[in-house]
Amino acid sequence: MTTAPLRKDAARNWERIIAVARDLVDEGTPLQLNDIARRAGVGVGTVYRHFPTAEALLETVAAPCLEELAAHGEQALADTDPRRALTGFLTRTVEAQVTDASLSPVTAASTDALPRTTELKRTLKSAGAQLLERAREAGVVRADLTSDDVVPLMCGIAYAAQMHSAPAARSETARRYLTALLEGLCLGTARQVE
Repeated sequence: MTTAPLRKDAARNWERIIAVARDLVDEGTPLQLNDIARRAGVGVGTVYRHFPTAEALLETVAAPCLEELAAHGEQALADTDPRRALTGFLTRTVEAQVTDASLSPVTAASTDALPRTTELKRTLKSAGAQLLERAREAGVVRADLTSDDVVPLMCGIAYAAQMHSAPAARSETARRYLTALLEGLCLGTARQVE
């Protein structure tokens, strides 16, 4: 099912709403639709017409990052080197977690407001599981490592990088932490994450 393109004024309002929401998410401020309407200079009804809930708005803010990660997961699956593919995917995932404040709450939510969010999360989970399975089969990661292990470990790295480094250094800190983690997970000599 396709939707009709928005009128120019409706598209401008949508973009303003998203921009305000993005700024609030980046500041760590919870999204409240009435406040967003005021800050965006649009009516409350306009915000609710586009986004029936704050969760739908947050998922829309997170969608570009989720789409980029899903695309990277597909590219990683095409890589013939299982270690490099898994490491690259995990690196991109943890960097996204520390640079996009909308990602963690959306991926941690048990239910989704938008079907597209569910689809993207399913794609990411599937890519991660396939990459891990390939790495296990190739003997480059521990045989007892599961996807259920990797997800909280990645969240832990992102949380630690956010708590223990300045915003400008979070990606580098996260890569260092990920390298240390991979040295424990991978068989043989681990390489520095690039």
